Amino acid sequence: MADAPSSPTYLPYSPQTTKAQTVPVSSLTSHNIHSVRITWVDFGNSIRFRVIPLSSFQRLLASSRPGITVAQGSFGLVLSCIVLAPGFNATGEYLYVVDLDTIRLCPYAPGHVSIMGWFQDKTPVPGRALGTGVPMCPRSVLKRVIDTATSYNAAFLVGFESEFILLKSTNPVEAVNTHGCSISSALASGTKETEVMEEIAQGLVDSGVELMMYHSEAAPGQYEVVTGPLPPLEAADALVHTRETIANVANKHGLRATFAPRINLDNCGNGAHTHISVHPISSEQPSVAVDKTRAQSDNLLTPLEHIFLAGVLEHLPAACAFTLPVRASYARMVDGICSGGTWIAWGSDNREVPVRLCVPPTHFPIPAQQEHAPPTPSGNHFEIKCIDGTSSPYLALSGLLGAGLLGIQSQAPLVEKNCTEAAAEMSEADRDAVGVRRRLPLTWEEARGALEGDEA
Repeated sequence: MADAPSSPTYLPYSPQTTKAQTVPVSSLTSHNIHSVRITWVDFGNSIRFRVIPLSSFQRLLASSRPGITVAQGSFGLVLSCIVLAPGFNATGEYLYVVDLDTIRLCPYAPGHVSIMGWFQDKTPVPGRALGTGVPMCPRSVLKRVIDTATSYNAAFLVGFESEFILLKSTNPVEAVNTHGCSISSALASGTKETEVMEEIAQGLVDSGVELMMYHSEAAPGQYEVVTGPLPPLEAADALVHTRETIANVANKHGLRATFAPRINLDNCGNGAHTHISVHPISSEQPSVAVDKTRAQSDNLLTPLEHIFLAGVLEHLPAACAFTLPVRASYARMVDGICSGGTWIAWGSDNREVPVRLCVPPTHFPIPAQQEHAPPTPSGNHFEIKCIDGTSSPYLALSGLLGAGLLGIQSQAPLVEKNCTEAAAEMSEADRDAVGVRRRLPLTWEEARGALEGDEA
């Protein structure tokens, strides 16, 4: 699950029973809220917000289109807002309409809540209905992928691992400790880092984010927070809130939490491993012709999982432009450090491939439970390892789910077979035998080239 081994937690989830635990607008006063943070994430994964007093927010809600205006050029801000990227300018405004289903308490800022929204045209634009998301809105992009998947009888759940390093100094770079993965001394009572982690954990719980576990990781000062599965849009919103909670709690205690992909070249990096399960909305599974010569272990996949995985693997190089969006991302995606490696492959419980099939233990019941075992595979999910915390969760999920959706739409054949070894350590003949013949982009430039060259 992480750049160093850790153990997954298995709990029953389905799209029908999993819902974000947010706060109704009617309860803000009872929670002693005085300020609302209207929040969005730009294309560069910068989290931005504007603070509105509760009284002003309540007046805003009385309008026909409750939202705030944001300059269209804000999507192109780079270099600390000094420069606009090519194609952007200082003319025009969007209306950022609040989404009342996304209100979360901010325990790291007592009296504050955060809320997400939809970027819409402020004034009518020919050919586009007023009140719909504009093409540049990251949340709307992801919603379109989800809606299209629904028309193909597919729904998703998404969970995240947030890896980060706690620094007590940034110049020079100095971590809070040098302990290892899941080592008890990394969370010793009385230390500042333990206090920070406990406050992060409680803050997530108090704000309605399902916390599954947290623990220390392999690099100096490194920790991981694992949050539970949600439908994709809600999951992306929850990840934004999780990152804000981590960063703000650390800052409160005089520390810096960094999600940088790799700050220690002699140790593990920070990933944002993404766990995705795909479910048929109705009980009907797609009819897929499965190669009879395929290894028995491949039968762990349902027909829907087969074609989804085929699409993800086919288009994974292009998706890396969104999941590994900066040059530093490629210092983490190397072979031999449990980050997923560089070969395009999947494998059951294999941490040296970019897509790990996580199989629940219910697939292998003890003898006394055999008669109650499910007759068909269920409970699987895929861990996507080629993603880090510099990526926008909305764009990254749009790329990954969009790739899988292309496989669903075309009922794509799954070329790659279950890879049970570290792909980089296999001979060319052994890789070829399991269909592993392509590599991920090794640089940012290669990822951009793969995106531009992917006709889909």
